[in-house]
Amino acid sequence: MKTQKSYLKLKDHSVSGDSFELIYDASKEMLFTHPKPPESELSNYYPNTDYISHTNQRKSLFDLLYHAVRYVSVRRKLRLLKPFQSQQATLLDVGAGTGFFLRAAKKRGWTVTGLEPNSSARNLANIKAPNTVFDSDTLRTLPEKSFDVITLWHVLEHLPNLEDDIRIFQKLLKPNGRIVVAVPNFKSFDAEYFKGFWAAYDVPRHLWHFSQQSIPKIFSEVQVKLESTHPLVMDAYYVCLLSNKLKTGAHQILNSFWVGLVSNIKALKSGEYSSLIYILKNKN
Repeated sequence: MKTQKSYLKLKDHSVSGDSFELIYDASKEMLFTHPKPPESELSNYYPNTDYISHTNQRKSLFDLLYHAVRYVSVRRKLRLLKPFQSQQATLLDVGAGTGFFLRAAKKRGWTVTGLEPNSSARNLANIKAPNTVFDSDTLRTLPEKSFDVITLWHVLEHLPNLEDDIRIFQKLLKPNGRIVVAVPNFKSFDAEYFKGFWAAYDVPRHLWHFSQQSIPKIFSEVQVKLESTHPLVMDAYYVCLLSNKLKTGAHQILNSFWVGLVSNIKALKSGEYSSLIYILKNKN
C-alpha cells in the first residue's frame, strides 16, 4: 500500500524562488519538503540579515509587532514550564535564536544551555545569557540524562536529521523529563485558506510539516509520550499577515485579522490551531 503522495506544490517565496513539493506521509500523518536540500546547502536558504529570529532589528512596524508578541510569548512559555522546575532544574533550548527565552528562563532560576547554528544569533544570545549558547554540533557531546526540560520553539521543523535528533533528545532527558515542542499545524484553517502561500510552510527552511497526530507518533518511537497540548492563538494572526504579504505584496491587516480570527474560532471545536505546543514526557 502506498503511504506517500503529493500534497501541494509551492516555492520558496523568501529567498531563492526555487520550486518544491510537499509529500504526505500517511504512516506518520505529516508532510515533508521535496527535494530536501543537502545539509551543506541549507544555510544558503537563510537570509543573513533579515531572518527575524536571528536578529534584534526593529526597523519596521512588523518588527516591533514581532518583538511585542515574543515578549508575551516568552512569559507564557515560562508559565507552562513552571510545574517541571525543581531546585537547580536544567533546561536545554534547541534553536535559541538571539537568546530572549534563555535569558528569561535564567532569570527565573533555570540552569540553562542553548544551541544555535547561526553565529550572529549565537553571539547576540551570549550577550544576553553569557557563556550558555553553543553551536548545534555541541548536541552530540552533551552528557546523557542531564536535562529536566528540552525546548524546541518552532525549531523541530528545521532539523535536517529529525529521527536521529529525536533519539538524542530522549537520551539527554532525565527520567520523567519533558520535551516541549512548538510547531505549525498544516491542518489549520489558515493553512487551508492560503495553500501554497501559507507562510508557515516556509520551504525549504521548514523541512517537515506536522499535524496533531504526527507529533505523538514520531516521539512514541523513543518512548516519549504526549502529555498535553496547548494552542498558540496569536500565531494565526502573525502567520496570516506574513501569508498575505507573500500572496498580495501587502500585509492586508484587516483580512489577516479576519482569517486569523476565523481560524481560531474554528479551532475551538476542531483543536486545529495554526500552531500548537506539545508537552511530551520521557517514559524511560
